[in-house]
Amino acid sequence: MILLDPDLEPDSTLARANGKQAAASETRKSLRIPSKRTLGLHLKEAQAAVGLSGQVTVLLATDATIRDLNRRFRGKDEATDVLSFPSTNLAEGPEKIAGDLAISVETARKQAAEQGHTLGVELRVLMLHGLLHLAGYDHETDAGKMQRRERQLRAKLGLPQGLIERAARKRTKTRRRKP
Repeated sequence: MILLDPDLEPDSTLARANGKQAAASETRKSLRIPSKRTLGLHLKEAQAAVGLSGQVTVLLATDATIRDLNRRFRGKDEATDVLSFPSTNLAEGPEKIAGDLAISVETARKQAAEQGHTLGVELRVLMLHGLLHLAGYDHETDAGKMQRRERQLRAKLGLPQGLIERAARKRTKTRRRKP
């Protein structure tokens, strides 16, 4: 299920890009939130690829909402791109709940622009990453297991570079700059 934070700016209020009208129109289109139906289909596809059963709810939110959730549940007073909340519900069958994801649309837009792809693609990358966390993977403690699984699934789903590789690339660039 896909939910929209009521504080999210509607796509129609996206700032107009500088330059030619056609280019500005294309930029706005690439930063639009896909329909709930489209995102729901992507969620279902990614969830099946991960092998995660149960209901997953995805909240598309503002940076402020994500920052608040991150502070309350992880003790980190900062916005982030995706948060995962595994379920403690042990029910089986149609009542099973796998967990919830919260994704910052603002951060996803920035990352999409940096990576040179659409917001829709970035949201799919973030959903996959979050689903892997719901499935029990943790890239901070699993010695590359989540990274390998994410890479396999991104190839299967036709998605570009994932979050773990991006973070590793940034760390490498930072180390190279230091004398």
